[in-house]
Amino acid sequence: MDLFSELKPEDCGSDPTGPTKEIETLRQTLHNYAHHYYVMDAPLVPDSEYDRLFKRLQELESEHPNLWDPNSPTQRVGGSPVDSFASLRHAVPMLSLKTETDSESSGAINFDNRIRKELGLDTFAPLVEYMAELKFDGLAINLRYLKGKLVSATTRGDGEFGEEVTHNIRTIQQIPLELTIKDSQNFPLHTIPNVLEVRGEVYMGLSDFQDLNERQRIKIAKGMKGEKTFVNPRNAAAGAVRQLDPKIAADRPLSFFAYAVGEVAWAEEDKEIIAPQRSTDITSVVDESVIFKTHEQLLNTLKAFGFPVDDHTKRVFGAEGLVNFHQQMGLLRSSLDFDIDGVVYKLNDTHLQRKLGFITREPKWAVAHKYPAQEELTTVLAIEVQVGRTGKLTPVAKLAPVFVGGVTVTNATLHNEDEARRKDVRVGDTVIVRRAGDVIPEVVGVLIERRVGDAKAFEMPQSCPVCSSVALRAEGEADYRCTGGLFCPAQRKQAFLHFAQRKALNIEDLGEKLVDQLVDTGLIKTLPDMYKLGLVSLIALDRMAEKSANNVLISIEKSKSTTLNRFLYGLGIRHVGETTAKDLASHFRSLDAIINSSVEQLLEVKDVGPVVAQSLRSFFDQAHNVEVVNQLRACGVHWIESERVTQNPQFALPLSAKTYVITGTLSLWAREELKEVLESLGAKVSSSVSAKTTSLIAGEAAGSKLSKAQELGIPVLSEAQTKIWLESLIQNK
Repeated sequence: MDLFSELKPEDCGSDPTGPTKEIETLRQTLHNYAHHYYVMDAPLVPDSEYDRLFKRLQELESEHPNLWDPNSPTQRVGGSPVDSFASLRHAVPMLSLKTETDSESSGAINFDNRIRKELGLDTFAPLVEYMAELKFDGLAINLRYLKGKLVSATTRGDGEFGEEVTHNIRTIQQIPLELTIKDSQNFPLHTIPNVLEVRGEVYMGLSDFQDLNERQRIKIAKGMKGEKTFVNPRNAAAGAVRQLDPKIAADRPLSFFAYAVGEVAWAEEDKEIIAPQRSTDITSVVDESVIFKTHEQLLNTLKAFGFPVDDHTKRVFGAEGLVNFHQQMGLLRSSLDFDIDGVVYKLNDTHLQRKLGFITREPKWAVAHKYPAQEELTTVLAIEVQVGRTGKLTPVAKLAPVFVGGVTVTNATLHNEDEARRKDVRVGDTVIVRRAGDVIPEVVGVLIERRVGDAKAFEMPQSCPVCSSVALRAEGEADYRCTGGLFCPAQRKQAFLHFAQRKALNIEDLGEKLVDQLVDTGLIKTLPDMYKLGLVSLIALDRMAEKSANNVLISIEKSKSTTLNRFLYGLGIRHVGETTAKDLASHFRSLDAIINSSVEQLLEVKDVGPVVAQSLRSFFDQAHNVEVVNQLRACGVHWIESERVTQNPQFALPLSAKTYVITGTLSLWAREELKEVLESLGAKVSSSVSAKTTSLIAGEAAGSKLSKAQELGIPVLSEAQTKIWLESLIQNK
């Protein structure tokens, strides 16, 4: 039965004819959501949607106690274990926490006010001491140790019964198989308990999750059956823990944080030393206060046993301390290598915890304070394709505004054609949108059962939506890219910055802020426009005085004299990096030869494969790219090549078979730039002086290399002499 179709918006509002129908619908829907979340590891809706319906049901049951039902989702902790695992009863129930979803100040203040009221503290009483922890988004696990050895590991299940998954938990390296005291100074117990249950969270780190999905994509590409990528780290971790084959769990990078204990008991002979009470009553708690005076002491004990305990856990005082912790962790959230959806506040004093006790399914002395939802439901209004600064085409879903992750979201990335097809996102669909920290919002999935009408599947355009150039997808790649390159307006700023960088044309004074102004004001639209800039137009820009403008013009003029490999790299051709540009320049010796070469001729170049060759051919097949190159040359941009070299590739360059060594501090050249000029003329640049060295080029503070050159009688050139000499070679090319 499709419970989504059963639950309509009108069923979740006031019902003047009676609440029975709404309550029953809510119960069925929440049972279905819980089953998919806890048992099937396949959530149907975001946590925020579940919490909203759960809160509504709580309100209705409170208003109509005559409709109370012991089987309601509000009366139980979660779902039931699957049949393929043994079901074990928890010696001490694994309870859930009350959830606060208000703002960072009110949520924390509400909890502190409740605690002070329950403890009978007046305004003048001291601040309450709490432990504040992160709320991990993983799978809760109970580890049972007998005489210090791990004997079972159980999932939370419904809080009273869980699934026995010991065979998989044993594969997690962070979980000790045998208890030893690794830090006796922070160990408050007299001995290791005969029975100790450690509770914590199994999770998968975000970087590990990305690596896992990359391995899965490789398997899928190889045609391996039954393989898939995972939606999020929690699903991947939960799925690994629930595998029947422990080899699969061992292959997945699982981690663990400990944060609580369950049953704790001592052997008969130790009873007089310390004898806590065991409890199986869901409304009470194990008498851990006999063992641990504070929750902080409990965590230190777990650390002493070697369990990983999150370092962000902190002792704080009063509402202000809780608010500050919530705010600090919220700022830190996006930089963590694991997912959290909130923080947890606990009374630190375990005697006070016992005094406050529980209400039905929740401890009074602890609360989970969630951050704004990172996943929400909304509707797709349109699907557009955006062109990035590097030419990448990205399908983007235009959404009905939805508040998620602390901001209102109207756009969400679909990443690429394959992802859009895999998720089958269509206009009009109800979708789950996720936002984490400063990460671009993305569509996680579609609620197919809510699809209305005959919506068409998304198709990636074969041309750039900005400049109409051909859009190509290289073999083995996921993204389409615009071949417009130097012509496409969407890529202008990136093209200018790449062209001007030190490893390309080295226009030192052309930075990002200046490029932004030049492009935004329309002063430059293509690369040749840079060489047409005048002093008056530059001075008119913000924060641009005459001296600064002159420096820019000098840098631009200086960049006209370059090398073929720097110019080629500066064009920003896909897959053509510095090394490839050098190989191409060395092989062809002429830009015209490269422009007119076939794929087969390009493949003859060292380390140039089919992908690079096709990228070059696609770039120069666009007439507007060749036109930009021709205009740059017309503006005076030149490099060391001649008609003789163009007509006869075997023509010897002027410095062929000569070897030079550069030493000391240079002021007229960047060392790498001088090296490239020498190499472009056919010379070899060595790092050590020998009898085969043609000349030593010495800058300021030249050391042992200068002494050795003088001993061997090798000619020494100053930097100024070198500059005059090389410029004469260039002029007489």
